[in-house]
Amino acid sequence: MTDKPLADRIALVTGASRGIGAATAKALGAAGAHVVLTARTAGGLEEVEEAIYASGGSATIAPMDLTENESVARLAAAVSERWKSLDLLVLNAASLGSLSAVPAIDFKEFAKVLTLNVTAQAAMLASFDPLLKAAKQARVLGVTSSVGRTPRAYWGTYGASKAAFENLLLSYGEEVRHISGVRVGIIDPGATRTKMRARAFPGEAAETVKPPEVVAERIAALSVSGFETGHFERVD
Repeated sequence: MTDKPLADRIALVTGASRGIGAATAKALGAAGAHVVLTARTAGGLEEVEEAIYASGGSATIAPMDLTENESVARLAAAVSERWKSLDLLVLNAASLGSLSAVPAIDFKEFAKVLTLNVTAQAAMLASFDPLLKAAKQARVLGVTSSVGRTPRAYWGTYGASKAAFENLLLSYGEEVRHISGVRVGIIDPGATRTKMRARAFPGEAAETVKPPEVVAERIAALSVSGFETGHFERVD
């Protein structure tokens, strides 16, 4: 394996301003990919971009809200104007919402969580489908949560959104499996030191869970080695 196994590859990471997304973008940049970074927080994206360039990599930032009408289509159009294909798409952006019993769910908030965690992901797949198919061996990795597969009390909002996200993503994988080089997989990061984790478990000592760089390195390794559609992996 070379020092830059992802050289000449184009990668796009959502939710790249902090946590797993930021760490993944840095890991992919270190592996040689040119990384398109998107998130709502421009300042965070700039910091990640600077870190990638400082380590000898390259990146492009695209501050945006994935839930805004036409924002994803505009992003895809901008990417397609500069590059002919997209080699790697990491769908990491997500919203936790409030933890509550199902009968107590705030449906306005529920709709917002579903908009980002499911609808925006569908828009990403639809908008970037041509660029992914144009690559020889494109890979799509979705970041999920264990509650998407194992229901947990008070986690119904987030769990339902992740269950839907996984089904959506893997359905796309099956659709393109035999007509393109696109392969789709899912990563469950497990307990990871992020702001979302801190919000969900406010009494937990941060040092007792792994840093996001552990998950990022595994995503980068999968991006280099490749995987088949349907791949599921939990990072412990």
